Amino acid sequence: MPIETFLSLLLFAFTTSITPGPNNMMLFASGVNFGFLRTVPHMLGIGFGFLSLLLGVGFGLGALLEAAPLLYTVLKIAGGLYLLWIAWTIATSRRLAEGRSGSRPLTFLQAAAFQWVNPKAWVMAVSAMAAYPDPANHTATVMIVGVAFALVNLPSVSSWAGFGSVLRRWLSDPRRLKGFNIGMAVLLVLSLWPMLR
Repeated sequence: MPIETFLSLLLFAFTTSITPGPNNMMLFASGVNFGFLRTVPHMLGIGFGFLSLLLGVGFGLGALLEAAPLLYTVLKIAGGLYLLWIAWTIATSRRLAEGRSGSRPLTFLQAAAFQWVNPKAWVMAVSAMAAYPDPANHTATVMIVGVAFALVNLPSVSSWAGFGSVLRRWLSDPRRLKGFNIGMAVLLVLSLWPMLR
């Protein structure tokens, strides 16, 4: 892959990874409600899950979805329902979590599995694999696309959790937290709209 193509790929990966979407809205809310350190497994799960999705699409899943559009529709609906449940959980949270039982951020495995039903993740993966791999050197260039996303994903998603954790003290007031959580839940639901049409 020529260096200018790789730089274009890095820019694409960075832009799609750092812009608002379901993952980043959830990480921002998790940073506020649980703090940065307790959100680390969630961040790592996103990176691992998205990389596995990206490579899966690069090595044939994308063609399967084109051949079976009903499967893609089912994935979008499942992802949408799961996001609605997460939005409800965020909206009804009224206190910052300080290690209380029953209150925890997404785990590594939950965050990784969510990538497979996250509509934005599918759009990103299919777009990247349609644009960047070279058919003459498919395996190597699919892996390069994976490396590019791996390089930018963790710093991008970490910034959202970090912003949330910075606001944690200010949002320790229950009235502010209630408004914030309801606002984040609404933004999470709105982030789905362009992808579910």
